Amino acid sequence: METQKIPRHILPLIVFSQFAGTSLWFAGNAVIADLQKALQLGDYNALGDMTSAVQLGFIAGTFVFALLSIADRFAPTRVFLMSALVASLCNLGVFFLLDYGLAVVLLLRFATGFFLAGIYPVGMKIAADWYAKGLGKALGYLVGALVLGTAFPHLIRAFSGDLPWQVVILTTSLVAAIGGILLFWLVPNGPHRKKGAQFEWNAITQIFKFPAFRSAAFGYFGHMWELYAFWAFVPQILALSQMTEPEQLSLWSFIIIAMGSIGCIIGGYWSLKQGSAAVAKWMLLTSGVMCLLSPFLFALPQILFLLALLIWGFAVVGDSPQFSTLVARTAPKQYVGTALTIVNSIGFGLTIFSIQLLTYLTEVMDPRYIFLFLLPGPILGLLARPSTKVG
Repeated sequence: METQKIPRHILPLIVFSQFAGTSLWFAGNAVIADLQKALQLGDYNALGDMTSAVQLGFIAGTFVFALLSIADRFAPTRVFLMSALVASLCNLGVFFLLDYGLAVVLLLRFATGFFLAGIYPVGMKIAADWYAKGLGKALGYLVGALVLGTAFPHLIRAFSGDLPWQVVILTTSLVAAIGGILLFWLVPNGPHRKKGAQFEWNAITQIFKFPAFRSAAFGYFGHMWELYAFWAFVPQILALSQMTEPEQLSLWSFIIIAMGSIGCIIGGYWSLKQGSAAVAKWMLLTSGVMCLLSPFLFALPQILFLLALLIWGFAVVGDSPQFSTLVARTAPKQYVGTALTIVNSIGFGLTIFSIQLLTYLTEVMDPRYIFLFLLPGPILGLLARPSTKVG
């Protein structure tokens, strides 16, 4: 069997490196209160701008990477290494260049997001090069690592006590660099990598001509409308509920976001029996129901409120690796990396609008109702009806 031919260290190393690289994603969010004080922003809420800067950078990076077919033309492990090192330096820049003001901090977060384009989708490409079968399970672990990486800065902040906020920035930069080095050093190119892809200006449009690919992509887009807006506003959901002590916000933010890693892994194993499309459908349906019920969650007792958020955190990202599996399976084989990257680019583009929409709505209406506006994502994702014959 294929799993016997693949060295046992391959998947754990890809998973760790993905976790390490994506820990840069919400590093700024985890210390947002400290950054606002250091930058003397007063009552100005920089959460939306800080999150959107990374998202915009990632969108720009994935578009450039996809347009130039970088993950297909060059060794993906080398692309991952260079991206991890440069992204770490950009993240570290917040520590050294803070005195230059908010604009420079946002620019550095944008640059960090740009080079995350060489980490997240490229990590999935590396996994696809190794796992011709059971890709849904492999990507379940991989996206689970992304979830843990995203939540990791909140965990550091929760246990850093009275240590300065710079500890979060320094730690995530170091971890990301180590992940890139280990992946490049210990994971060779996979046996299923298609070599010799040429640069084509119309590669992206050609990929979208495949109906099964379009369905998988549109399902992913619906999922993304909800995902990062939910993650970005988890601390505000907890603060709004007034059910957790302020010093526990970071810890509970980590737990709720990290719950998604369990959803990804369980969904990965589930996909071996039911297929990726079925898993994606049930995860989307669950998170959509949580969006619908969100105004009522704040009236629940504390234990039920936190349980509901854990279920939401479990399902909101549990469909992500399965949609990525469907994208990889339905794309032209020589452009799997390009397909994963452009779908990421468009999907993350949608997150800008949902994050900014929720940021605006918090100022003009009762915040308990703003999460209803995430519901169109799961609905549209379900209407896309990805093929059950792949993945």
